[in-house]
Amino acid sequence: MADLPTADAATRDYFIRWLDIFAGYVREVDYASARPLFHPDTLAFGTFTNVIPGLQAWIDTQWDNVWPKTADFRFDLAGSFVLASDDATMAVVIAPWDSTGFHEDGSLYARPGRATMVFHRGAEGWICVHSHMSLNRGVPQRSFADRPVKAR
Repeated sequence: MADLPTADAATRDYFIRWLDIFAGYVREVDYASARPLFHPDTLAFGTFTNVIPGLQAWIDTQWDNVWPKTADFRFDLAGSFVLASDDATMAVVIAPWDSTGFHEDGSLYARPGRATMVFHRGAEGWICVHSHMSLNRGVPQRSFADRPVKAR
């Protein structure tokens, strides 16, 4: 990893906390609390749509199809990587994650995946401008829980 632009300890710690906070919002199905973590025009990739332009479109096509239908979402914080530009204005977080999925009959299955998130640091601090979250190969694409959205 010596050749990669690995983030310094303070920057890594910041993003590890960010991942943990965001995962909590996913578990709580709390869109309102998660929104400020992302740029309103963020570009995302997801399971249900290719390039998703804008946070609201991402919520409508991805979050609504995943967060209420799964449980136990957590990032593997120890297994996550944080890269940062030399001028500390851009960062990339690469993080494995896990969650619980639900078959139509209500039985549970492991739902692991991985994420890549790109952040920009401006005058107001770090904000996520791109996210790509995807399931590992062979994991069912759909989950059938029906948990309520805590806050939109």
